[in-house]
Amino acid sequence: MLIAQSQSMLFEVPLPLQSGASIRGYSLSYETYGTLNADKSNAVLICHALNASHHVAGVYADQPKNVGWWDNMIGPGKSLDTDRFFVIGVNNLGSCFGSTGPMHVNPDTGRVYGADFPVVTVEDWVNAQARLLDALGIEQLAAVMGGSLGGMQALSWTLQYPERVKHAVVVASAPNLNAENIAFNEVARRAIVTDPDFHGGHFYAQGVVPKRGLRIARMIGHITYLSDDVMNEKFGRELREAVTHNATGYKYSTQEVEFQIESYLRYQGDKFSEYFDANTYLLITRALDYFDPARAFDGDLSKALASASCKFLLVSFSTDWRFSPARSREMVKALLDNRRDVSYAEIDAPHGHDAFLLDDARYMNVVRSYFDNMAKTLNEGGAA
Repeated sequence: MLIAQSQSMLFEVPLPLQSGASIRGYSLSYETYGTLNADKSNAVLICHALNASHHVAGVYADQPKNVGWWDNMIGPGKSLDTDRFFVIGVNNLGSCFGSTGPMHVNPDTGRVYGADFPVVTVEDWVNAQARLLDALGIEQLAAVMGGSLGGMQALSWTLQYPERVKHAVVVASAPNLNAENIAFNEVARRAIVTDPDFHGGHFYAQGVVPKRGLRIARMIGHITYLSDDVMNEKFGRELREAVTHNATGYKYSTQEVEFQIESYLRYQGDKFSEYFDANTYLLITRALDYFDPARAFDGDLSKALASASCKFLLVSFSTDWRFSPARSREMVKALLDNRRDVSYAEIDAPHGHDAFLLDDARYMNVVRSYFDNMAKTLNEGGAA
């Protein structure tokens, strides 16, 4: 098993943000896997989704059960082979997994940021990641890769720093959120901000956590990550075995947990509320909402993607209704309109949006083949 080691880098120079604010004295947590080659041409940046982190692959020596969130994809001999590529996982600004976020102290005030942490966007994250790569001496990436919100960051890299990216792997993502997705995010945010323990985002000073709001937010999100088929297959209309029912099979209660799916969602919500930060949830979902590179081009995605010059692999999943294949096809069409080199795979998988995190031989082989070809070109000294 790959042994991972978390690292941190401090940046004192202020980072200008899209909102007009800036942030200084911030740290980015990151991990690297594999070896950077002599000409530094084999680096692959992994961008994470909403509740993930820089711990992408492997385990920590002192935490053998803490497995990286994309460990099935990344490691020695895996689809993204760390024997051939130098992989970098970075935790975004505003997160709650090591990089500077709302629970940290603002160096300008000496007080915990809380709700005063500046609003960050996908573009801000990409700019921060670029600074990290500068510090690591990496001028150009062999590839940038991400799923879901991570895919949005990968796409944004190709627009903000087209000369620094040779390949972009965009999985289960979209060029922006549709109204339904923004609506789900808003309901989740309202669950958090209306929790009596939220205290306007300054709950740290009160010694409390808005767990009720976080639980509901997670339950809402989790429903959208799974397909109807998966939920029916895993839970159907099964009742909890631990509940004693009358002859009809029900207790006829409006408040007790009766069905297995209810029990599962409550478990997921309880677990999430123990480790995720409420202000971070607000920041990251809003970054999702704001991302829309076509907005500056009157909604014309083809014009928006004209500045991208790298090669692309896009992957979608048939039952992903939150980031549907139709959204990936929009990106494919816009890239082809600009005569870009694009590979596209639409996987018929039953797992919904979560499919991008799961083992599927077809999916893994598509990614493996793409990186195999990239590695072959690198070894031949050509343009990947």
